[in-house]
Amino acid sequence: MPHHIAIVEDEAAIAANYRDTLQRQGFRVSLFSDRGAATRAFERALPDLAIIDIGLGEDIEGGFDLCRDLRSRCPELPIVFLTARDSELDIISGLRLGADDYLTKDISQAHMLARIVALFRRVRALRSPVEAEDVIERGALRLNLERMTAQWREHRVDLTVTEFWIVHTLARHPGHVKNRQQLMDSANVVLDDNTITSHIKRIRRKFQSVDPAFAAIETAYGVGYRWSGA
Repeated sequence: MPHHIAIVEDEAAIAANYRDTLQRQGFRVSLFSDRGAATRAFERALPDLAIIDIGLGEDIEGGFDLCRDLRSRCPELPIVFLTARDSELDIISGLRLGADDYLTKDISQAHMLARIVALFRRVRALRSPVEAEDVIERGALRLNLERMTAQWREHRVDLTVTEFWIVHTLARHPGHVKNRQQLMDSANVVLDDNTITSHIKRIRRKFQSVDPAFAAIETAYGVGYRWSGA
């Protein structure tokens, strides 16, 4: 069955253009022009991936609100912002709300498609056994690759796909420093340095919400990050 992608975009011509591009690649696509219509549809059934604009008509922050709602419903649902808004504040806000990627509308169709395919590939890879292991345990950390769930000291930590990949990449080799390029390569994603930093900060906050003493992700200044919680 083809992956179902939901596009939440208030400009009909742009939405139709995205839909046609994705349908040519075999995806099933649903279009929603406002937050209300999308929310009602998602209450019935969630898509496999959501592409969201930030400004939805007069609802100038509607995409952010929708992302927050979706993330609360399904922590592992892949969410991509695709918007004309390219300020650093908007990008950081989108990532803090739990988006897996943030694209601007000047991106080419080929590049957009490559990012979406890569995101689905990451989901599929995480749900496949890695070296015949479905579960990775590193001290207080437990990662279930089949269910894409993370636990710290037996408390669930809700991670997005991108966040799960980063933790997985670091925890597989405790003590080994992974630079930003290695994290991107392992996660099969293209992110800039500031975006990687934002993801790391968000991951730390999530673990610290269940354990204020969490310090397993160390910064190797000028190099990258390591997992020290083995």
